[in-house]
Amino acid sequence: MPNFLLELGTEELPASFVSGSAQQWQRLVPATLAEESLTNDSINVYATPRRLAVLVKGLPVQQLDREEEVKGPPASSAFKDGKPTKAAEGFAKKQGVEIDALEVRATDKGDFVFVLKKIPGRMTADILTELVPQWINKLEGKRFMRWADGDLKFPRPIRSLVALLDDTVLPITLVSGSDTVKSDRISQGHRVLYTPPTPLGGVSIPQAEDYVECLRAACVEVDRTERKNQIKAQVEAAATKQGGYADITEDLLEEVTDLVEWPNAVVGKFDEEFLILPPEVITTIIVTNQRYFPILKSPDYPELLPYFITISNGSPAKAAIIAAGNERVVRARLADGQFFYKADLAKPLEDYLPKLETVTFQEDLGTVRAKVDRLCKIASLIVNQLQITEEEQADVARAALLCKADLVTQMVYELPEMQGIMGQKYALASGESEAVATAIFEHYLPKGAGDNLPQTLTGQVVAIADKLDTLVSIFGLGMLPTGSSDPFALRRAANAITNIIWAAQLPVNLHQLLAQVVAEFTAARPETPGELLSQLDEFFLQRIRTLLQEEKNVDYDLVNAVLGENDPEYTERALRDLLDALERALFLQQIRNNQTLDLIYETVNRSTRLAAQGDLDKVELEPKNAVKPELFQKSSEQAFYDAVVQLVPQTLLCKQTRDYQQLVDSLTEIAPTVSNFFDGPESVLVMDSDPEIKQNRLNLLGLLRNHARVLADFGAIVKS
Repeated sequence: MPNFLLELGTEELPASFVSGSAQQWQRLVPATLAEESLTNDSINVYATPRRLAVLVKGLPVQQLDREEEVKGPPASSAFKDGKPTKAAEGFAKKQGVEIDALEVRATDKGDFVFVLKKIPGRMTADILTELVPQWINKLEGKRFMRWADGDLKFPRPIRSLVALLDDTVLPITLVSGSDTVKSDRISQGHRVLYTPPTPLGGVSIPQAEDYVECLRAACVEVDRTERKNQIKAQVEAAATKQGGYADITEDLLEEVTDLVEWPNAVVGKFDEEFLILPPEVITTIIVTNQRYFPILKSPDYPELLPYFITISNGSPAKAAIIAAGNERVVRARLADGQFFYKADLAKPLEDYLPKLETVTFQEDLGTVRAKVDRLCKIASLIVNQLQITEEEQADVARAALLCKADLVTQMVYELPEMQGIMGQKYALASGESEAVATAIFEHYLPKGAGDNLPQTLTGQVVAIADKLDTLVSIFGLGMLPTGSSDPFALRRAANAITNIIWAAQLPVNLHQLLAQVVAEFTAARPETPGELLSQLDEFFLQRIRTLLQEEKNVDYDLVNAVLGENDPEYTERALRDLLDALERALFLQQIRNNQTLDLIYETVNRSTRLAAQGDLDKVELEPKNAVKPELFQKSSEQAFYDAVVQLVPQTLLCKQTRDYQQLVDSLTEIAPTVSNFFDGPESVLVMDSDPEIKQNRLNLLGLLRNHARVLADFGAIVKS
């Protein structure tokens, strides 16, 4: 069972492409081999900054022979008087068989000619020779380039190609204009640590299965997982040696793994005087700008030691020189940071507000200062809906006013990642309250999927106000997200608003809030389209629907039952009370999982479907307003009516307390009575020939539907 090795040697690839291309090959290679019926024992994909490789073990020498049935022309046109026509001859010739091999078979559309072809299996080497260019050309990524004078695109120029089936080189050629790369068995070792046997030589790979060990001998660790583990272990060991703990974030570890081929941890030091800077500033400079690992005094507290760890791709013998070079860069950046920090602290945060007039938020929406004014108004609208203290109201107003002021400080201008973080630091230094300072930081949260939400009330209100202003303003300009295009991250903003309200249990009437903000925006811009509010309502409903299904794991039909399908009353109800919508969705999922829903589904759903043929208002709950007992003809009608009368006070209480279990218990109790109304010995024909009796019975069913609608639209629920 032969093994196959493909290695694509390149100039240094972007780190993001290294891991991304490896993931693509992990999907693409097995899929294409399966399409060709090439079984295998294992497929391993390797990647470093200068190569992508795949090693397939246990391939067959060739495909198995197979049979393929091909349908031809109708028998009536293939044979005349028992003799083959030109249609039959042409079909046989095309399939490479004799006329005698044709068979006539009956199908649903009449008799047709068929042929059973025996297709011999192709040699694996030939198939692989065809697949390799496909594997290369199907890789996707950002910023592909052409080189030389050809049309072949790749993130960096391709310089070598290894293609071995066991010990045999498969003949593969990549052509990019006048630049040609032909396959052989020569890979390239580490640029610094490996000395080839000859000046122009590389690493000769005798057998495909020897690949990993041959490259390790040449100081290249091609196994990305192994390289990542080595980096983590080296960084932790180096931090321990300095008496601290390594601050290893997964994003940085992933990136550094794709920057080196033979990792070597090098410790650098910076002057302790820079520790007066906020830890976040030092960490941003070290991690974000330099891709180094900071060292903490404690694993639970962000106090730093004056050291950092870099992962070198050079010679360990040159560690001191590498450290000194890195220290010079870090020292210069920290000195700049120290200068910016001291300069920014020279005046209170509030004094930076006028400078926001010089920063454009969006060309048609004016400056960031104008955005702050809008944000403050929205925050006050939210406060009006919440029962909070005067002190909390004052904190919200102050935080809303100052939340963008740090954007024009020197530190944030130089390090944009520090927005909000420096605002918090400068607010505290300016004598602002802890609540205001924290809210300035928190109002940017969440910054992405899985990020923390604001934890303080002030931060939550300002965060909602900021994101709501962006949504309404950008929607008001007609710049709605389309497909994957969402340059202003409006979907993320709507998700964040919804999740903040849910997590903080804020009783915010989102529909009313949107209407108020839209009215303010429209007053300033009379040309705003009239459908702006409905567009925003629909946009939020889409996000709520997605969050309920994907993050809260609620079944799609139960989400429909809560949010409504083309049901304005239900959709508006959800936007008026997001907490209630979440609670009802989770409760429905719970009673489905414990099978309580099954006890009421049949009767309520059947009633809902039939009630749709009547005209009873969907909010009516009182039987005396909708049903005439004098029209009853069967005892089952009276029993149904009496049960609904008893249901009224329980449903009204449920609406107040949101104790939906009580409503479900009541509906469970009434279910046998309704079943008897439909199918018992005293059952009735709902669609009676007498219009008045028919309407009376439909109203009975409509009442039950309406009581159930306090929880959900059962007509949208699919039977489990």
